[in-house]
Amino acid sequence: MLYKLNRKAAGLFLLSVCKMDRKEPSHTFSLWILVFVFFVSSPPEAQAVVMASPRLISSAPGDDVVLRCHLEPPVDIQALTVEWSKPDLQPDPWDPLRRVQYVHVHRNGGEVTDMKLRSYAGRTELLTEQLRHGNVSLKILNVTLADAARYRCFIPKLKSAVREATVQLVVDPYLIKPSTTETPLDPRNLTTQEPQDQTNAAAGGRSSLGILAASFCVLELLGGVCLWRHYKKNSLKDDSRRTRDPA
Repeated sequence: MLYKLNRKAAGLFLLSVCKMDRKEPSHTFSLWILVFVFFVSSPPEAQAVVMASPRLISSAPGDDVVLRCHLEPPVDIQALTVEWSKPDLQPDPWDPLRRVQYVHVHRNGGEVTDMKLRSYAGRTELLTEQLRHGNVSLKILNVTLADAARYRCFIPKLKSAVREATVQLVVDPYLIKPSTTETPLDPRNLTTQEPQDQTNAAAGGRSSLGILAASFCVLELLGGVCLWRHYKKNSLKDDSRRTRDPA
């Protein structure tokens, strides 16, 4: 419907411009009008291109990742075939006729399960409800180290010059997740911190004991000095009394 409206509007616009062009001829302006008519009268699929964003995704083993891919501008492609594959994977020697290693194939409104790799069975989902908006993103469940690869999204029957895009998936076993409630992937992170904490606690305890011992020694010294002065003062008083009252 949009295609027919675009053609009708373009025809009316071209007719009005041609009438103006007879009075004031301008070849450059007419050329731009023809380009505009070609762009507007072309089907929406011819204007859309397949794009991947971002093109590099990092994840940890066990994560669920989404390989984001869409058409720009958005176009309803529910009736088209969508293919996700691993272009860098070597063909199966037991199946030489199968040149493409498919991860997920969507055709005729559903998934074609007999064409996908066995390692991805039950682990891939296409956001089918988003196909009407040109969203062809693929979700991979419980990723493993073997899933790290380059993925290709291809729409073979799309009437566009750009019908495919690629996404690179990196699976890092030492990737630290941002959530603080999850257990760190590398248990060595815990074992290397515990001895340091214990050492700091022991050092702090020894420092406190040293301070207490030094304070006690100072108090003892001050007490001894005070006692000595008191004893010395009393001794002087006794001597003075003896000199005043001779026997």
